[in-house]
Amino acid sequence: MTALGTRLRQAVRERRFAVTAELSPPRGADPEAIRKGARILHDWVDAANVTDNQGAMVRLSSLAGCVLAREEDVEPVMQLQCRDRNRLALQSDLLGAAALGIPNVLLLTGDHQRFGDHPDARGVFYLDSVQLIWTARTMRDHGTLLSGKALKSRPQWLIGGVENPSAPPLAFRPERLGKKIAAGAEFVQTQYVFDVARFTEFMRASRELGLTARCAVLAGVGPIPSLRALERMQQIPGIVIPPAVEARLRGVAPERVLDESIALVVEIITELRAIPDLAGVHVMAFGAERLVPQIVEGAGLGRRAHAKVNERVG
Repeated sequence: MTALGTRLRQAVRERRFAVTAELSPPRGADPEAIRKGARILHDWVDAANVTDNQGAMVRLSSLAGCVLAREEDVEPVMQLQCRDRNRLALQSDLLGAAALGIPNVLLLTGDHQRFGDHPDARGVFYLDSVQLIWTARTMRDHGTLLSGKALKSRPQWLIGGVENPSAPPLAFRPERLGKKIAAGAEFVQTQYVFDVARFTEFMRASRELGLTARCAVLAGVGPIPSLRALERMQQIPGIVIPPAVEARLRGVAPERVLDESIALVVEIITELRAIPDLAGVHVMAFGAERLVPQIVEGAGLGRRAHAKVNERVG
């Protein structure tokens, strides 16, 4: 099968400092919401994630959003999580992505439904993220489904996963990353990094295990737009906001919190770029794609230079 849209693949293989960001599917069927965000990101990212019912909130499907992003010449990363699908649906959606020319998939377990807008919905969780990554690699590299039946044509995605360097127990996180790499992850995007020292230690341990040579790690970064957002993020398991960061944001006038937060993100990216073997950053500004160019430019990463995403390459 011919490969499609290889910007992210080329960036991580060539060890250029990659930039990815998120596209926010609307709570509705208006395609312009995705198109507008994609046009904003076009010059500034190697690829853009289209989230999959993020936070267990119903939104336009990631697959549909990826198709719309490609039409705007933005290379998409389709997110696919285990909460809402059994293994038949997961494999079917993966094949659908390949058939529609989606070149990258990011596979994750998914937020629990109790945090979302349908808390009484029944979660599936037939597979977890490691099993789903292994499933995708089996389909791509061995040409078989979980049933053992052969595929008539193999997909060619770049396979990604997620990692949280700040989740306890901290010593286990590199080992967890190793499991995902063994399953088939070729790149990972992390949870928000606000504590650079802690993340540096995670990268050191991962490097000593030989993991960063086998998988591209993109550090998650993003602004905190308001004090209300700060308080909300502090309640989300896995997000660690150091006291110094909270004090800095509370130390400015409320109308200045976003500007101060953007300045903080730029500083964090600058520090992260000094970490050996870090492959890039993943900018999370959900619903605020307009902030991504300012952050990327402010951090000195510059515009992305790439070929048309719709062109086929051998």
